[in-house]
Amino acid sequence: MEWNPDPDSAGTWLRDRLDVDYATMHGVVPHGFEAYARIFHPAEVRSLPDRAVPTMDEWNRMPDEEHVRLIELFVDEPATWADAAAAFDTSLHALAQWQRLVKTPPEVDWRTRIAPDGREFTSPREGEMSPALLAAIARYLVAHTSTPDAGFAAVWEGWGGFVGHYGEAPSRAYLEFTDDPLHAQVLQQSIHDRFNNPFRKAQWQPGIVSDEVSKGERLSLPGRDHVLFAAPPSAFAGPGWILDAPWRDLEQEQHGFPPAAQHPSILWPADRAWVMASEIDYDSTIVAGSAELIRAICADERLEALPIPEGADLGWEADTTNR
Repeated sequence: MEWNPDPDSAGTWLRDRLDVDYATMHGVVPHGFEAYARIFHPAEVRSLPDRAVPTMDEWNRMPDEEHVRLIELFVDEPATWADAAAAFDTSLHALAQWQRLVKTPPEVDWRTRIAPDGREFTSPREGEMSPALLAAIARYLVAHTSTPDAGFAAVWEGWGGFVGHYGEAPSRAYLEFTDDPLHAQVLQQSIHDRFNNPFRKAQWQPGIVSDEVSKGERLSLPGRDHVLFAAPPSAFAGPGWILDAPWRDLEQEQHGFPPAAQHPSILWPADRAWVMASEIDYDSTIVAGSAELIRAICADERLEALPIPEGADLGWEADTTNR
């Protein structure tokens, strides 16, 4: 995998098949493919043995020692959209929207909802999926292209700290806490330096990718700009792809974090047999390709996926079934 400094040469065809607005999924998913699949990102469910998860009001009335006891008892597990639909007595369908699926009243936070059976469901992550989920999808993608060893991966430039920028503050900062009172004093002074802050001048702040990549050309698509990499689809067929990604977050690893890399926002092979789009504001990933590819993805029980029609509306108001 390597940076592509001439993104238009590889991505113009994609831009030509997208809508300029987001009225349907074709703001991010290209027109003109035989079939489409929506792969739902996993949610999370929290439960307590033999009792319901307390509401926020109940939690706030509990003494601290009860908080400690309950935290040790919480069981957090992945949850499918079908799990949520069953818990809230709603219907999972291709155009389902999470806030409707978990019966969220107006003006109420849909990201965390307690089901009638007492379990607490946390919404899927938007624009993000695990390396393992991408690998599971990629195995099907690799099998349905004549160019599994040649393709492109576009990563949205707006992920925090991904590209460098001119500014007064670094792209990212890591705070290390110790019991050393001198260290704590220096940290406090650096955070609350009221005298120098107003006089700081903008300077180049490095990002995760190199300065050359940060300052290079972007693949500009409706509403989003991306950094483009030449990347074979076969490279993503195992969760270890993050170790070879040119945008692997090495600085974060130096601070004790495990290896990590944001998955591609858009992925396609050189023969353009399919496109995978994982829009940053979507809680699902869309694959456009042949009918055979879409059937294979939707038939895999490890992937919660359903076929969707061309021109599908994936907006929040699209779920008329669960209103």
